Amino acid sequence: MASRILLPALLLLLLLCTHCGAAARRARGGESSSQVKFDFSPFLIEYKSGVVKRLMGTDRVSAAADPLTGVTSRDVTIDPAAGVDARIYLPSFRTTTKVPVVVYFHGGAFVVESAFNPIYHAYLNTLAAKAGVVAVSVNYRLAPEHPLPAAYDDSWAALKWVLANAAPGTDQWLSQYGDLSRLFLAGDSAGGNIAHNLALRAGEEGLDGGAKLKGVALLDPYFQGRSAVGAYSADPAYLQSAARTWSFICAGKYPIDHPYANPLMLPAASWQHLGSSRVLVTVSGQDRLSPWQRAYYSTLKSSGWPGQAELYETPGEGHVYFLTKMSTPQAQAEMATLVAFINRDD
Repeated sequence: MASRILLPALLLLLLLCTHCGAAARRARGGESSSQVKFDFSPFLIEYKSGVVKRLMGTDRVSAAADPLTGVTSRDVTIDPAAGVDARIYLPSFRTTTKVPVVVYFHGGAFVVESAFNPIYHAYLNTLAAKAGVVAVSVNYRLAPEHPLPAAYDDSWAALKWVLANAAPGTDQWLSQYGDLSRLFLAGDSAGGNIAHNLALRAGEEGLDGGAKLKGVALLDPYFQGRSAVGAYSADPAYLQSAARTWSFICAGKYPIDHPYANPLMLPAASWQHLGSSRVLVTVSGQDRLSPWQRAYYSTLKSSGWPGQAELYETPGEGHVYFLTKMSTPQAQAEMATLVAFINRDD
């Protein structure tokens, strides 16, 4: 009798455990922790099945007129086959004089975020309003589905699109208001890395349409290397982790000391190809990447590159703090520095 009662109870317990396990897997995106291929928390987790679960940066907001800044935005397609697009920002002008064009690349370790994220949308609205520029925020493809150099290629295609669509009869905002003799590249974190690498390519290949790259703004740029260059980067475990994540981002195509990740490894002559007359590097004091950022600035200054390099530091703040703390005095001061960099008359 006892066995007749116990057997159904055991079967019920087994069924409940199976159900709970399935529910847990659904909560994690249909995968179990034992099936993790690469854990890149807090950004994403890749499973052995090929499923990629992004843990942040997936929110989107539509282009629209912004009541706080008066800036209007709209989305454009760059490469429909690859799925590359961008968001253009236009301030409320009171003049017909053409203004600088800023091509912006978002951060997110090359694996998360987008040009349509609410944080970046708010930042670009503010930048366009305060600097009085036409801004183009590029939405490039992300790793690991599209490992590097996809982000570089997409961003270069977007830059070429901007140059082509500033001609008469093309994009109304760019052709009517954009001054390509005052072209700027800017980006934070991974986007700063992209801006640097595109500036090198622009110097090597040139720019169409009479465009002149006046400046490059590298905001807490994502630069790293195999060897420590300062106190924050001296932890061996951190250096090993950085090498693993970089390999994940590029699918093992490039070592972490490749100039894509570590510009300090560039041959001395290559710095002469930086196709800009001015470079701004910002550093947040508590950023683990800050040693490489400062070393980048120092190397650029001593390279013989004929342009002007500026370093702007914010003590006590973490990586790209200015995106999530836009209303703080520190973030406003950094924004003012970026605006002045863009609008300097030289």
